[in-house]
Amino acid sequence: MARILLTSRLPDDALGPIVGHELVMPSSGVPLTTDEVADLARDVDAIVCQLTDRITEAVLACASRLAVIATVSVGYDNLDVGAATRAGVAVCNTPGVLDDTTADLAFALILAASRLLSDSERDLRNGGWTDWRFDGYLGQDVHGATLGLVGYGRIGRAVARRAEGFSMRVLHHARRPTGLQGYVIELDDLLRQADVVSLHVPLTPETRHLIDARRLALMKPTAVLVNTARGPVVDEEALGAALESGRLFAAGLDVYEHEPTIHPRLVAAPRTVLLPHIGSASFATRTAMARLATSAVAEVLAGGRPPNTVNPEVFGN
Repeated sequence: MARILLTSRLPDDALGPIVGHELVMPSSGVPLTTDEVADLARDVDAIVCQLTDRITEAVLACASRLAVIATVSVGYDNLDVGAATRAGVAVCNTPGVLDDTTADLAFALILAASRLLSDSERDLRNGGWTDWRFDGYLGQDVHGATLGLVGYGRIGRAVARRAEGFSMRVLHHARRPTGLQGYVIELDDLLRQADVVSLHVPLTPETRHLIDARRLALMKPTAVLVNTARGPVVDEEALGAALESGRLFAAGLDVYEHEPTIHPRLVAAPRTVLLPHIGSASFATRTAMARLATSAVAEVLAGGRPPNTVNPEVFGN
């Protein structure tokens, strides 16, 4: 029987794969701090963590028994994968099971930001809607617009499928040519053409502030920017300035540079839809993500090699 640390409570339906092992988890339901994780990691064989948990080299140095870390997320920049690999610790994530749910949310942001749904609802709730006006709350049409997808993995392609129902022209840019219709070689060219830009790239040194002041200036003043990828992909200061000046029409964001802190310029900016990182937040999807993570832990502990391991080299030949 192995000892497994859960940094926060998971749905009961997700615990099946690790039944029979000793589970260590917060008694209060409050997520553990980094120091608490480091202390508990000293005598566990596996960790199931969340995107908000920082599993650093210092934490790994405390965990002499550790064999596997599974993060209940697709992104894994919260983990020091290099340090884990050097320590012989497998790192697993949860790709695939959240694609459609996140694509639904991305398209919801496209609609909400383009049609100024947050601004208009806010006015209604605050008593600011006193009369119907012909020129009130004029947004941008989504049907027939050009959608530019930055990144064309599973989630980007799922958004493209939804765009077909709105008769959108869909363009995409990726690190390598896809060979598919709508591929645009240069990101700058895509930004100039798109009415809506939706971001679907991982966070890497190359994608940090990928959308900066220069690239925002390339976009149409009627364009909408949507980010359901990773917060630091967008320069929030520059985005706030573009919205304030009217250089960009609107933005819909679900992720931020320094979560849960949001840049005050974004909070105050007009024509924004700001959500608290809920891209995968459905009962079914979050349960599926958690079960995929616990299944990976169980497989590693049993001597297996899960396909969702991000550092498969740790297993050797």
